[in-house]
Amino acid sequence: MSESSNQDTTSKPTVDAQRQMVNGSAWMTAGSILSRILGAIYIIPWGIWFGSLFFQGNALFAKGYNIYSFFLIAAIAGIPSAIAKQVAHYNALNEYGVGVRLYKLGLVLAAATGIVCALLLYFGAPIFAGDDKNVIPVLHSLAWAVLIIPTMSLTRGYFQGYQQMAPSAISQFVEQLARVIYMLVTAFVIMRVMHGSWVTAVSQSTFAAFVGAVAGLLILGVYYLRRRDEFQELVRNSSNEIIVPAKQLYREILQQAVPFIILGAGITIFQLIDQFTFFRIMRLAANYSQVYLNDLFAMFAANSNKLIMITVSLSSALAITAVPLLSEAYTKKDHGEISRQITNVFLMLEFIMLPSALGMSAIAGPLNTVFYGHQQAQLATQILEFSSYVSIILGLFTVTSAIMQGISQNKRAVRYFLVGTVVKFIVQVPAVYYLGSFGPLVATAAGFIVANYLIIRSLNRQFGLNYHAISRDTNRVLLYSLLTFAVAWVMTRLLEILVNWLGLGSGKVISLIVVLIAAAIGGYVYVYLALHSRLADRVMGSRVGRLRTLFKIK
Repeated sequence: MSESSNQDTTSKPTVDAQRQMVNGSAWMTAGSILSRILGAIYIIPWGIWFGSLFFQGNALFAKGYNIYSFFLIAAIAGIPSAIAKQVAHYNALNEYGVGVRLYKLGLVLAAATGIVCALLLYFGAPIFAGDDKNVIPVLHSLAWAVLIIPTMSLTRGYFQGYQQMAPSAISQFVEQLARVIYMLVTAFVIMRVMHGSWVTAVSQSTFAAFVGAVAGLLILGVYYLRRRDEFQELVRNSSNEIIVPAKQLYREILQQAVPFIILGAGITIFQLIDQFTFFRIMRLAANYSQVYLNDLFAMFAANSNKLIMITVSLSSALAITAVPLLSEAYTKKDHGEISRQITNVFLMLEFIMLPSALGMSAIAGPLNTVFYGHQQAQLATQILEFSSYVSIILGLFTVTSAIMQGISQNKRAVRYFLVGTVVKFIVQVPAVYYLGSFGPLVATAAGFIVANYLIIRSLNRQFGLNYHAISRDTNRVLLYSLLTFAVAWVMTRLLEILVNWLGLGSGKVISLIVVLIAAAIGGYVYVYLALHSRLADRVMGSRVGRLRTLFKIK
């Protein structure tokens, strides 16, 4: 096929598919971003109430959450994404009744895996805690969340199978809101009113995951009751030509789910590697104190990670939206549509991730001050800058692995991830030994670069990715993102000079003002360029033209 022909068939997805992807991505992006922002903003008052114990508390929080995240992914077992994919598959065949049975059977699996993993986490806490016994009560508090989150996540997956992203997004936001409120209230009472133990305060902050899960599940229940008649109507009008035994449905769920565990836990697995190797390798390099190592660990594994995951959540939203749509196209054996959707997913990822990550790097100094104060500010800022670049690679892996799952190539994706994990292990020791707190980030970037390369190469061999269309728009996105970075960086430096000249200091409030002004001006530059050049129309659809009218851009 000629290049021009290939461009015609793969550069533009079908209108319906693009509209579904954009609408779904909009809901999931809004839910993810708002949740991540809440999950980052709480750290400001939380840190104030912990005082001088802030970094120690944040390091303990990260240690507990890394282990919890792995158990949670194991408990969820990839069932929600598998359910979303299989429900979309059967819906495409007009077999809605099979999808309902899948959901009910999935509920049983979710409840069972939740109970097993919660018990393992609770009673195995002394083993998983390693050398830090303070982690034990934190893991005990997190075990409760593992009980019910699988059921909540499964229900989200069911809605996503119908391309209904609003329930998932809204429940995600409510879950985070309830969690943050509980965290802040308990932290204030324990640390400021009762002057209690900081370990107890961290344990209550992690127990907040259970409180948030209950709130999120209630929201999903309300949505399900509202749409129950709609689901029942679809079942009544199904073809009902396929009869799938329960045993086969369970087998389908598990076959799809197990690879989701490994791929869904990809970033968490790398974080666990850091948690269990960083301290040992650093002690080989020099005789550092535990407090100093905890501070370093907090800076790269908790502080910067919390902020960059805001941008990575953008790619997660795209990934969640892409899986059922790709599954539907794969079921219909429409390779042209698969190629178009993969191309569009990559372009949407670049369109959002590149300016977000580069923009965060440009304002890293004052941004770090807003959230984490002046403790080792120079090193913390440098780590946040570098982490911002690494977030692009993490976001790409989130999307590429989801694409592989959407086209039923889970085993191959797992194999590529394992290769990346081997690379991570190989690079980890020398990188941490010589680069200190930057070492884990370098090793993580190396591992995911290899995994991403292998996945993209495989996709291109099977479906012929339209590199001409991708590279054409990628060049523009990169150019506009670099201009955005330059503008935000210059504005940040000019404002810092002005603040120093006026003698206003560099506290959290002043730093927040600097961040807001620099981010707003840099963001406007990107929006203007993307709308003026019509790049936004090609990537996000024609409806972004409303923004052009709003901002009065020709």
